[in-house]
Formats: sequence, structure tokens, C-alpha cells
Amino acid sequence: MKILVLNCGSSSIKYQMIDMESTVVMAEGIAEKIGENIALFTYKSEAYTKKKREMVIDNHEQGLALILESLVDSNNGVIKSFAEIDAVGHRLVHAGEYYSDTVKIDEHVVEVMTECISLAPLHNPANLKGIEAVKKELPTVPQCGVFDTAYHQTMEPHVYLYPLPLDMYNTYKIRRYGFHGTSHKYVSMKAAEFLNKNINGLKIITCHLGNGASITAIKDGKSVDTSMGFTPLEGLMMGTRCGDIDPAIPLHMMQQLGMSVDEVNTILNKKSGMLGLSHISNDMRTIEDEILQKQNPNAIMALDVYCYRIKKYIGAYFAAMNGLDILIFTGGVGERMPIMREKVCAELEALGISINKEENAVFSDEIQVISSPGSKVMVLKIPTNEELMIAMETQRILTT
Repeated sequence: MKILVLNCGSSSIKYQMIDMESTVVMAEGIAEKIGENIALFTYKSEAYTKKKREMVIDNHEQGLALILESLVDSNNGVIKSFAEIDAVGHRLVHAGEYYSDTVKIDEHVVEVMTECISLAPLHNPANLKGIEAVKKELPTVPQCGVFDTAYHQTMEPHVYLYPLPLDMYNTYKIRRYGFHGTSHKYVSMKAAEFLNKNINGLKIITCHLGNGASITAIKDGKSVDTSMGFTPLEGLMMGTRCGDIDPAIPLHMMQQLGMSVDEVNTILNKKSGMLGLSHISNDMRTIEDEILQKQNPNAIMALDVYCYRIKKYIGAYFAAMNGLDILIFTGGVGERMPIMREKVCAELEALGISINKEENAVFSDEIQVISSPGSKVMVLKIPTNEELMIAMETQRILTT
């Protein structure tokens, strides 16, 4: 089975063509800055070097058409015709409480996603555009969707309910939903496989750390708590998002500082986090360079806040699950920033967590054990692969 995996953003389409027999990525790339004056298109295969081309891409339909044309290109394509595409798997964001598993996309799925646009105004419309574009270009090819929120539907009411008037939930469905579910599920499964253990019986904490960041408590293979909430703004400090703050702060900003709702929203989502505290960048590679090469006090302080907040969640989820077997770091930052992992794990011996500094400093694209031999908790660095997880889920839904 050959599956085309799509991740449609508001102005981009990331894609991978995966041969499921070997799980080899046949081709991958991104169409970005869709709808802007100049868009960028990247296509890479084993026989073709990754290149960015500038062009005009007016909408998602044109972006998908460009992707498909590249896949069947006589010189650099990886398939001979669209008939070789057995299915399309989409990364979808929000389905409210409707779905707790991967779904085959039909009219009901589209209706649910439309209904949930208010819960994910940036993501769901873009996801819907991707579905519609595939329907137009590949009308007979089945489409499946893996929702970010689906994996976290196993949380109990006492975990996902906010202490607001109950009508806020009953009428408006204001509750914790959680995100990054595909990544959290994938790395927890890979950890159990790597250690040759049944995931049932394991207590795992997964730290997905990228520009967006979340942490999940997983017990017996199921999400029991997660840091992102009603929106991806809650929880950990992130690249540009503030994460947990006093809920009265936005009110103060509006009432006392005269800011509009849009201004406050921009600050909380786009000007806070590492960027806001450091006054340097939201890119952790830049922050790391500033620390290691210049001992920049703002960069050091921002990283201290970042790591402390991760450490607090680890402690909270340890308590919630009454123990911990495996701690996982993943995502672009989680996989590539040794000083962050060392700082997070420092002084967690009381929880049975101790890392091997030498192993932690080794860079590898493979799964790594970075805990010390005496650590009661196994600490792993696992590269995430959300695209492969989406393809695997798509194959499972269509063949069972």
C-alpha cells in the first residue's frame, strides 16, 4: 500500500509519500506561503536533491496539484500514475468529543470539523481545504484522518473538566482536549517496542518539545492527562506561546493597559514564550548558541523558566500515575537540545530519574537511552514520526 500523507496548514501543505510495505518515504516536501505573492515549493526523493522553487500558488487545490504532478513527473517522480496512490492520510486537528480514533473521511467527518471550527479557527478550515482538494484531484481515493485530539479522549472527566460553571462544558464544550496526540502515541509505542515490553502495565511521560510543546501522561497505552487544554496555548512554555499563566492577566491587559482582545491574543500566542522572555528568538538553536557561546543572561534565564515548567509537569504526572517507568523526549527541541534535557532531569533523583551526561550529549537520529545505569526510570530520546503514524493508522482503518 502506498499512502500520501498530508498536513495542511493555513498557508502550507507538508507531504510525504510512503510505501507501507517497507515504510520507506518515497518523496516528501512542502508547499508553503500559499496565497502570498511568492510561494515556495520543495520536493525531495531518494534520487532527487531537495530544492526550493519560488512560484505562485493561489490556493490549496493548486498546491495539491503541484504535489501530485511532482510525484508522477517523468524525470523525478516516484510513481507512474495516480492509480498507485492507495489512500490519503490527513493530519487533522480538532474533532471535539466526536472521535477517539482514526476515521475514514466522509460527510459526517466534514460536518464535525466544520462544527469545530470555533475550537480551532486556524487549523480546521485549512484541514477542510486539504480534504476538498484531494476529493477534487483524486475522487476515488479513500481519505482517512488522524485527529490531534483523538488520542486524548481517554482522559477521565475529573481530568478534562475545568472548574468553571458546569454549563460552560454542557452547553459550550469548554474542556481540556489536548493536542500532539499522534506524536505522543507514536513515541510511547516505539518505547515499548524498543524495550520489548507490553505497553499495558507501563507508566510513561512523553515530552513533545518543538516550537509548540506539550507533555502527556500515558498509562497502559492510554492518555490520562496532557498539558495542552481547550487550545494549544495552555501548558508548557513554548517558542512564542506563554503556556500556563494567571487567567486574570489577559483581563488586566485589557482593562488596565487598554489592549484589545486581538492585541492580547497576539501577545499570548505569538510574542511570548522563549521569544518574549529572551528578547532574542523563538528558535532554540539560536538560544542554545547564545548560551554556549556568549553566556547571554536573557537566554539563560528563558531556558531556566522553560525547563522548570517541564520539570513541574513531570512531577505532577508522576504523582497522578503513582509512579513512572519511562520518560521520553521528542520533537525538534526534545531530540536536539542536550542542555535542555540535562537541565530538566537535574535534581529529579527523588523520582528515580538520573541521566548519563555523556550519552545525553551524543547526537543520533536513532532511539537513545540517556538515563544512567542506576536510574529507576528509563529516560529515552525518541525521534517522532507523525507522518508514519498517520500512514500506519490510515492503513489500519482501511484494512481491518
